[in-house]
Amino acid sequence: MRARWGRRGSRRGGPGLPGTHLALLAASLLSTAVAIYVCWKQLPPLPWASPSPPRPVNVLLWWEPFRGRHNPRRPPPDCQRRFNISGCVLHTDRAAYEEAQAVLFHHRDLVKGPPDWPPPWGVQMPPVEEREGLVMDDEGQEAEAETSAALGPRPPGQRWVWMNFESPSHSPGLQGLAGNIFNWTLSYRADSDIFVPYGYLYPRTHPSEQPPGLVPPLARKQGLVAWVVSNWDERQARVRYYRQLSQYVTVDVFGKGGPGQPLPDAELVHTVARYKFYLAFENSQHLDYITEKLWRNAFLAGAVPVVLGPNRTNYERFVPSNAFIHVEDFPSASSLAAHLQFLDRNPTVYRGYFRWRRSHAVHVTSFWDEPWCLACQAVQKAGNQRKSVPNLAGWFQQ
Repeated sequence: MRARWGRRGSRRGGPGLPGTHLALLAASLLSTAVAIYVCWKQLPPLPWASPSPPRPVNVLLWWEPFRGRHNPRRPPPDCQRRFNISGCVLHTDRAAYEEAQAVLFHHRDLVKGPPDWPPPWGVQMPPVEEREGLVMDDEGQEAEAETSAALGPRPPGQRWVWMNFESPSHSPGLQGLAGNIFNWTLSYRADSDIFVPYGYLYPRTHPSEQPPGLVPPLARKQGLVAWVVSNWDERQARVRYYRQLSQYVTVDVFGKGGPGQPLPDAELVHTVARYKFYLAFENSQHLDYITEKLWRNAFLAGAVPVVLGPNRTNYERFVPSNAFIHVEDFPSASSLAAHLQFLDRNPTVYRGYFRWRRSHAVHVTSFWDEPWCLACQAVQKAGNQRKSVPNLAGWFQQ
């Protein structure tokens, strides 16, 4: 006969534990668990525990780029909401100078003059003839009247960031910048300490899905070639090339100066979308200097860019080789015009310039909010790393 030890013992007081013993055991286990929990709460966090929110980083923008003297300051962006970068406290009020971990200096404003430079400074006044060409609008011709006399010396560990999005050809005063005064560079150059291109391509989440407008309907493209230009200068390579190209193919020009038709900025993308090709001609030719003329004016509008800027190899660091047409691929402007006319007559070949859109989408950088937030992110990632830029002009002009 099989014995049922547990059932018999617990019911009749045999080998099983009496009720009193069970109660004592439960109480002992509970007190042990409480003691372990109290001790655990007092332990320091483990390095692999859930990360705490990043320490707030204060970033001061010394000059708001291209803001006229009488224009109100724009409020700083919300980096978390706009770019998913947390822990940023952004300032335009120079009262935050002492607490800022980084200060951004825009080159165009930096070389205008000394009335509101921070102390101590290491910039020599550029020659008058250079300063005269710095300003892009009438209201920006005088430096801001704000004074920095009340500020103390540069706080220990504060990073100074040189920020510039113009090419070396349009950046006067570089030679007047003292060596080792800046810790970081922030520009469109890929070898900057903080690389902020005018735009970039990023992989689509679902490459197999073709969103609407992947290949712009050819029926909507009523024109062949468009060009939007704001600063007309007959000495520039882009104007000289346009003069040659327009002898063989019609180019509709928009913008300020020259033969351009007025075009509000809000209508630019919509207007260019009606053309098959867009002349993404840079105002000067320098390493990595690929501006919104490619990213917004051409790619975002759905036109095939015809580029004049750095060489083809440089462009191919950032975009597929079959996403654009480079003027250097043709021995003359007339041969380029013949190629554009060939593509106009052969829609299947023309659509080949849009294949990259199946796997990638276009991001156009948001100025000046995005560089500001990216500078904050760079401070967070750098930790205690320290450096300075010994020869800024030599690096940027190479």
